[in-house]
Amino acid sequence: MGPRTVRLAAALALGALPLLAGCGGGGGLESEGPSETAVGPVRLWPDLPPASDPPADYGETDTERVPGITVRGADVRTVDPVAVVRAEVAAHLGTDAGDDGPGGLDERTARAVLACDTAPEACPVLSPYYRDLTGNGRDELIVGIRLPEQQVAVRVYLAERGGLTRVMSTVDQVISVELAGRDLVVRAASAGIPGYEYRTAWSWDRLQHSMLPARDEIVPVRSPSAAPRTEPPRPDSPRTAPPGTEPPGPPSPRAEPPGTASPRSPRSEPPGPGSPRAEPVT
Repeated sequence: MGPRTVRLAAALALGALPLLAGCGGGGGLESEGPSETAVGPVRLWPDLPPASDPPADYGETDTERVPGITVRGADVRTVDPVAVVRAEVAAHLGTDAGDDGPGGLDERTARAVLACDTAPEACPVLSPYYRDLTGNGRDELIVGIRLPEQQVAVRVYLAERGGLTRVMSTVDQVISVELAGRDLVVRAASAGIPGYEYRTAWSWDRLQHSMLPARDEIVPVRSPSAAPRTEPPRPDSPRTAPPGTEPPGPPSPRAEPPGTASPRSPRSEPPGPGSPRAEPVT
């Protein structure tokens, strides 16, 4: 018997060990039947000519520098989120940007934003959140704005070059906004498909230098019993109550201790009866 035959016999013996070990237990191995043959992707209508015109631009990659906002030390916590939205509104006064345009808000919401200092109870800007969504080691600013017809605008701002750049803006009839790692997941109602909802995961794209809707799904509505487990309280999460208790109300207007990462209120006055509350972020 030559060396090659010896090596082959040894390999066969070693390969049979798991099978022999399995046979030694009670019942032995059982077959689950033949497996299905893997079928690769098949291109349909291969003779179709390529599209000559790109689809409509929905503005997913639109970014904009926020005018008049200075960020000290590239720390987004040093800026007032109401002042950020107010600066965008002021920059687009008299323009026809539309609700989904760059910085565009409807007239009613724009007036309410400009009056946040004098009428804080009607201010549509929600409490801000902070999370490193770009992977640059610094937090970005996440802002929500209540709009008419139960819609919410969700925006993300990146600190760079001494100022702020808005790198994400979307408007939808929001069910909830959730943080999953570096993804911002927006769950929205579906009017045309009862029992289902839209779920869009926005992710940072380095090449486009913006947050893109990387995953967009239509999924069945989750029942309360199937709700996702909440993560342990984080420094940047507004939940501080122990599991099983009711979540706390809007953040207190008292000054935060230095270094805290909890969401701060966009205005110093105590919230009134109609003050908007931030959507839960789990």
